[in-house]
Amino acid sequence: MSLLRFRLAYRNLFHDRLRFIATIVGIVFSIVLVTVQAGLYVGFRRMVTTMIDHSPADLWIMPAGTKCFEDPSLLDDRQRFRALAIDGVVEATPLVIGYAQWRLPSGTTTPVFIVGSELQGFGLRPWNLIGGRVEDLSIPAAVAIDQSYFERLGINATGANAEIRDQRVEVAAVTKGIRSFTTTPYVFAGVDRARAYTGIPANKASYFLVRVSRDADAGKVRRQLRESLTDVEVLTAAEFRNRSRNFWLFGTGAGAALFAGALLGLIVGTVIVAQTLYASTKDHLSEFATLRAIGSSGTYIYMVIVWQALLSAIIGFCGAAAISWIVAAMTADSALAVVVTPAMTLALFVLTGAMCVASAVAAIVKVMRIDPAMVLAR
Repeated sequence: MSLLRFRLAYRNLFHDRLRFIATIVGIVFSIVLVTVQAGLYVGFRRMVTTMIDHSPADLWIMPAGTKCFEDPSLLDDRQRFRALAIDGVVEATPLVIGYAQWRLPSGTTTPVFIVGSELQGFGLRPWNLIGGRVEDLSIPAAVAIDQSYFERLGINATGANAEIRDQRVEVAAVTKGIRSFTTTPYVFAGVDRARAYTGIPANKASYFLVRVSRDADAGKVRRQLRESLTDVEVLTAAEFRNRSRNFWLFGTGAGAALFAGALLGLIVGTVIVAQTLYASTKDHLSEFATLRAIGSSGTYIYMVIVWQALLSAIIGFCGAAAISWIVAAMTADSALAVVVTPAMTLALFVLTGAMCVASAVAAIVKVMRIDPAMVLAR
């Protein structure tokens, strides 16, 4: 019986090829719209915490009231020595961040965001290197930048020169894919050079990255750090990540706009699918009336319409998924990438099926109100 329902749904769906194509196009358009909006939202969430995600720190010591990673305030180095005196703290590495002016060879300037850390051992160093090595940053005046900012910074390869804060710098390493959501290029350097580029005193730092001993209780170490240090906060990487995301997603208009776009895409997509499938089913009212006239049960007709909706969902989703992955690949190196994850793909598949079945329910109501006598009246 199930096979008969499936075959009837299949034939009914493919009987009118133009109507079938219109249905699939509507589904594909709506799902691609939802995917792109959701992908932008996910891409933004990832980009605002990229530095935290790539840090090896177990705990972050930061000035009280720090809202996000890019919120530069200063800590005194004495706080670092107090942290190192706590049992279970193996390392407390200074991290220096701040804005500076990059002077191009042409003489024009552009703002950059300096990230300075220890180059040996424990620290936040550049990743995804496609040119040079991290060790090359130990050379005086050496910095690392991302290849996506070459044109903006007037650079074309490693070995190129520029100036930061009237100090000569040389591009010794190049990364790929380390982009800033604020569009201000990241510039990596050793911690001492970073202090010089940002004007931060030698006894100051923006953060202390703490590594906890393997056999130590991280929660206990954190409590002791809070009791020992003043005017600071001690957060885990997960807590700092959530704080940064909440600030940029809900404390500013950027995240709210992306969230609203994703929600709007979902609503528009649902309406498009509902209208398309409802119109497709309505065009076959006479066929369903015939089934009722010859004694087919309501359940039988329900399942035929649901099968039509699921077939449309599967075919439409496959096309939408292919387009969405192409869009994700094309925007991978853009300022704000569309990120499509396997989990998102699965969620969108379930969403597509749910939208199509919900649309089919509206059509079922219409079908079940048909008077079978309309068939005999023709």
